[in-house]
Amino acid sequence: MTRGAERPGHPEQHAVLLVAGLAGLAVSTVGSVLGTVRGLLRRSDTAALAAEAEQDLIARGRLVLDRYATAPPAHLEVLARHVMARQAGDSV
Repeated sequence: MTRGAERPGHPEQHAVLLVAGLAGLAVSTVGSVLGTVRGLLRRSDTAALAAEAEQDLIARGRLVLDRYATAPPAHLEVLARHVMARQAGDSV
């Protein structure tokens, strides 16, 4: 078994290794994001890119509000409509 694959013996060791791993992941992610931001700032169409990103965020916001802001129909109301539709179909 390799050193990285073995489980630490003490819970404190486990917590320290876990936190160190998360910190390493955060540092590498931040470094990657900074590299991407630097690349975007060098572009000549930064203003257009920012406006497009803003429009995308507004569209996403509308979708989220449409999805979660409207209340679903009441369960009993839905059942009552099904019963009424079934009764209307049986009487024809």
